[in-house]
Amino acid sequence: MIQVADRINNLSESQTLAMARRSRELQQAGIDIISLSLGEPDFNTPDFVKEAANQAIADNFSHYTPVNGFQDLREALSVKFERDNQLAYSADEIVVSTGAKQSITNVMLSLVNAGDEVIVPAPYWVSYIEMIKMAEGVPVIVQSGIENDFKVTAAQIEAAITDKTKLMIFSTPCNPTGSVYSKNELVSIAKMMEKHPNFYVICDEIYEHINFVGNHESLAQFDAIKDQVITVNGVSKGFAMTGWRIGYIGAPKWIADACTKIQGQVTSGTCSIAQKAAKAAVSASPEVLTDMIVAFKKRRDLVLDLLNEIPGMKTNVPEGAFYVFPDISNFFGKPFDGKTINNASDLSLFLLDEAKVALVTGEAFGNPDCIRISYATSETILTEAVKRIKEALSKLTA
Repeated sequence: MIQVADRINNLSESQTLAMARRSRELQQAGIDIISLSLGEPDFNTPDFVKEAANQAIADNFSHYTPVNGFQDLREALSVKFERDNQLAYSADEIVVSTGAKQSITNVMLSLVNAGDEVIVPAPYWVSYIEMIKMAEGVPVIVQSGIENDFKVTAAQIEAAITDKTKLMIFSTPCNPTGSVYSKNELVSIAKMMEKHPNFYVICDEIYEHINFVGNHESLAQFDAIKDQVITVNGVSKGFAMTGWRIGYIGAPKWIADACTKIQGQVTSGTCSIAQKAAKAAVSASPEVLTDMIVAFKKRRDLVLDLLNEIPGMKTNVPEGAFYVFPDISNFFGKPFDGKTINNASDLSLFLLDEAKVALVTGEAFGNPDCIRISYATSETILTEAVKRIKEALSKLTA
């Protein structure tokens, strides 16, 4: 009998990708599904980035690349870190990978031994837990709620630290909540970290540029704990380059070297053309993204206004990314068509069937009371989607 390895059986499928797949299947069957399940900008890659890629093709950048990325790209990223984040990472402390997902996996495999504990504030991005499991680590979940804008405190984090704790991973701006940690909140976390010098933090900043409250704040900006932080970023979200697959880290050189060693045995260097395109993107002023960010903020406000018209829907105001994460627990226990809505997964399936709107259950992100709604689509589609959601929820009887 043929059997896959235990690590595959122990690995969960990404629920965001699973919902996207189910949406496509229904659409292919001729059903009018509005999908708000994927975290992908609906904007196109900027023309100046595409022009850089075309030039790279013309210049025959079609050969194997250095495992950790082209030198000129890593130097450009070093400048970008200093310009945008006030972080001093040399080119040798930067590793370019095939997306931020690979960047994070490289770090996990580099730092986590079997049995090591990894603190994960919830809600969290769906893949964090599975990455920890692949590294044979033990996820330790620290819960937050909508009343605190889904952010954890330094005290909560410290309470979860044991003699087995190796690191923590979190995102700001956050997927799935859109929460953004302020400088004061990061100061508190940094001061706590000073007391735990063998405690490392992966700070996922992939949504850095989609920020509605001012300057993005990086945890690694505090000198006392900079060498305990691995900063993860990429061009997928801010520059609408999801398909180009470019992510990167800034980290102490020993961690960067470890990630390069792993990557050399898995994928080697990432796509040469995509790297040249990414260099153009990160070398540009973030001001080129202003129109996109303004559009996202307008969509956020629209979606919140519409959701707040639905009795029983509980929202907060996300400060970044392109998601809202409403608490829908008021609908639990309500029957429909012989079935009872018991949790966010039940409600997500109900909305797919009744409203023909695809969302993602909050259980995928560690919070069974919420659902994630991506507003990375047009205002017309968003208006129709929330209208359908409202009509469907009105069918639930007490």
